[in-house]
Amino acid sequence: MARALQLARQGLYTTDPNPRVGCVLVKDGEIIGEGWHQRAGLSHAEVEALNNAPDAQGATAYVTLEPCSHFGRTPPCCDALIKAGVSRVVVAMQDPNPLVAGQGLQKLRAAGVDVVCGVLQEESQLLNQGFIKRMTQQRPWVRSKLAMSLDGRTALASGESKWITSAQARADVQRLRAESSAILTGINTVLADDPALTARVDEDVVQPLKVVLDSQLAMPVDAQLVNGPGRTLILTSSTDDTKKQALQQAGFEIYEITEHQGRLDLRQVMTFLAEQQINEVLVEAGPTLNGALLAQNLVDEWVIYMAPCVLGDQGRGLFTLPDMNTMADKKNLNLADVRQVGPDLKLTFTAN
Repeated sequence: MARALQLARQGLYTTDPNPRVGCVLVKDGEIIGEGWHQRAGLSHAEVEALNNAPDAQGATAYVTLEPCSHFGRTPPCCDALIKAGVSRVVVAMQDPNPLVAGQGLQKLRAAGVDVVCGVLQEESQLLNQGFIKRMTQQRPWVRSKLAMSLDGRTALASGESKWITSAQARADVQRLRAESSAILTGINTVLADDPALTARVDEDVVQPLKVVLDSQLAMPVDAQLVNGPGRTLILTSSTDDTKKQALQQAGFEIYEITEHQGRLDLRQVMTFLAEQQINEVLVEAGPTLNGALLAQNLVDEWVIYMAPCVLGDQGRGLFTLPDMNTMADKKNLNLADVRQVGPDLKLTFTAN
């Protein structure tokens, strides 16, 4: 199963909106076939492994996710395993997709296949936390990336911030982008930095969707965002048809989101993204959006790169939290991981 998980990770940057899945076929103590799901629309891991095996009759299949039992873009994997004569199937976790949710295991058992479920389950869940959250809570899994100085500043008072962290940390961020289904930012970040928000890695990658929260449609029609690969969405509450038409002609997709207390309703934003089949969201934004997300407990994981430099007390902070007036209002996070990336520290926190 550990090998199957290793195979599944090879689809880390490419399987959206599908889960990452690996499969290993074993017969007489020997691996006879391996496979992983590479991209939506292509064969699932089980079929790939069967195609690579000379004869799977009587073999054991180790699969990181319950084999599907329904027709989607591809036929059910359960049927392929049964037809190949596989006698035992070991599964890491049940599929959270309501279309499957135990039916695949039931179908295998009904065909006389010996089924075991729950082997390395936590590792499999970690690999597909976005897919699981979208299927069970109708929301994507959200990670926010932040870079700060030793004294907790994200930029100088002037707004200058390039570069606080090292080249190694910035390369690590590219891998976070590549893992993500979408990158979410606010219009203030676009106006200040004109970012491309593309994933620049040396491996095959499905470029993440670029999503900008822009309540008043202040987006420049020539912003760098729209020129790169992948779709760019603007979420707005504006009803200005002239601005909408100009931005749509430039290549942006415009969607209306209702307001909440004068801002875009962030919970509706997350629901909308889940409806777009977005599994994992990477937030790359300034203190206003990050503060609002923190206040509403909408972020699952905070990744903070801390550089060994000092920017001083006039620099800009990580979060804008105007309603935090007493120590009772403070936000507590759980430190999940610390590691060094170049000269910087990468701190990973999870929400309480």
